[in-house]
Amino acid sequence: MIILPAIDIKDGQCVRLFKGDYSTVQKVADSYMDTAKAFEQAGAEWIHMVDLDGAKDASQQNKEILIDVAKNTGLKVEVGGGIRSLDTVEMYLQSGISRVIIGSAAVKDPQLVKDAVREFGGRIAVGIDAKNGCVATEGWLETSDVYFTALAREMSGIGVEYIIFTDISKDGTLSGVNAEQLEQINTSCSANIIASGGVRSVDDIRICKKLGLYGAICGKSLYSGSLDLSEAIKIAHNEE
Repeated sequence: MIILPAIDIKDGQCVRLFKGDYSTVQKVADSYMDTAKAFEQAGAEWIHMVDLDGAKDASQQNKEILIDVAKNTGLKVEVGGGIRSLDTVEMYLQSGISRVIIGSAAVKDPQLVKDAVREFGGRIAVGIDAKNGCVATEGWLETSDVYFTALAREMSGIGVEYIIFTDISKDGTLSGVNAEQLEQINTSCSANIIASGGVRSVDDIRICKKLGLYGAICGKSLYSGSLDLSEAIKIAHNEE
């Protein structure tokens, strides 16, 4: 299993939100580059980066920061936030980003996902973010009537190889992962599942590993100190 430390960017700053609420924005680090390099030194191979401004208004306001990390570290960068067109997908992938996450558009424009997967295959991931099991969109500001496992099956059916699943009620809370929903989505489709939201300690890493997930994203737990990245990576790699 891979561990993906997370950097969320808003107004050019490294921040965290509580349950996706933009009014709870909290700066967690002074330098995105120093933070990314520290993750790399701890043994991370991947980093999960989100343009929060982009997620809200479907633009790429912080793209230079995301591309800077891809170009000036050895990390593979997975990027999400406001990606609503094939041109944006292509721009990121041609700029050194390893994997691009399509979120809201998976619900509102499934044809975009089909086109992106046809052209870029495994470099495309779909983000499925759920409130009470229903998929939320537009930076989590809107909730659809689509159930998370139904969307996972649909996306897997059109060839999506990677799905990042977030239980919004857990995100930024350090309250533990939603093992039940993670198991449901993992058994409902053939895509590789990456857990996001709620990771607090090595216990959550062990849960994700036991569920047979492909990866786990860690954000607030790393910034708060409740999870040590090197230890998490060792557990994920079966090196306890």
